[in-house]
Amino acid sequence: MPVKKYNPITPGTRFRIGNAYSEVTTDSPEKSLLAKSEKSGGRNNQGRRTMRQIGGGHKRRYRIIDFKRDKDTVPATVKSIEYDPNRTAFIALLVYADGEKRYILAPHDLKVGAVVMSGTGIAPEKGNCMPLGEMPLGTTIHAIETKAGQGAVMVRSAGASAQLLGRDGKYVIIKMPSGETRMILAACRATVGTVSNPDHGLQVLGKAGRKRWLGRRPRVRGVAMNPVDHPMGGGEGRSSGGHPRSRKGLKAKGQKTRTPKNYSNKFIITRRKTGKNSK
Repeated sequence: MPVKKYNPITPGTRFRIGNAYSEVTTDSPEKSLLAKSEKSGGRNNQGRRTMRQIGGGHKRRYRIIDFKRDKDTVPATVKSIEYDPNRTAFIALLVYADGEKRYILAPHDLKVGAVVMSGTGIAPEKGNCMPLGEMPLGTTIHAIETKAGQGAVMVRSAGASAQLLGRDGKYVIIKMPSGETRMILAACRATVGTVSNPDHGLQVLGKAGRKRWLGRRPRVRGVAMNPVDHPMGGGEGRSSGGHPRSRKGLKAKGQKTRTPKNYSNKFIITRRKTGKNSK
């Protein structure tokens, strides 16, 4: 997916690098698959702000995505590749043989007119969704379930992919995008291929206003605050602020925060590489 550099005709476009959207084939979403999307402004049901730096942004409508892919053995034709304002990846509109329409996460290089399927006993081709136990070793996958029938919860962001490394009884071994290797039930499903829009990380917004359009408010560094406002605040001059902490005192920037008794610890074979481990 190529990106494009804008001519500096305004200060906001001088450093802007945007998406060329060459894969997107239409700008009109399927109306039957749209839902209302309300903004919280970072506030809970009592109206109190529980998440900072959230608010504003352009109005959006939610696209209903089929993460379960449970319409088995029915071929579906890709009608369009579309932009989704709610996620970094593109989405694909599928039209099944019986006329039903569904959105899925678009795999990279999936073309309009391609035919995809889901279920058991199908070929491990791009865009097909099938149980992990039926895939050949070395297959590149995304949109992975952790519980059978739950729907895809992992590897869904733009350009992400995991790899099927091996089998161990009723489990398969997956290498995650973070470098972590873990076991997942072979009955869980995943989609073959890499998530679309791999150059998403190369974009440069160019001005603060574009950040506000995305619903993100300004952020103040902890070391720039007073001690009453942040654990890293205060000090004489430009002090480092001590150990990296969040405003609530939780560890940050490479410190271990995973719960020692997390139920999924037993499924992790190799932990992801952090800044300290990679040296």
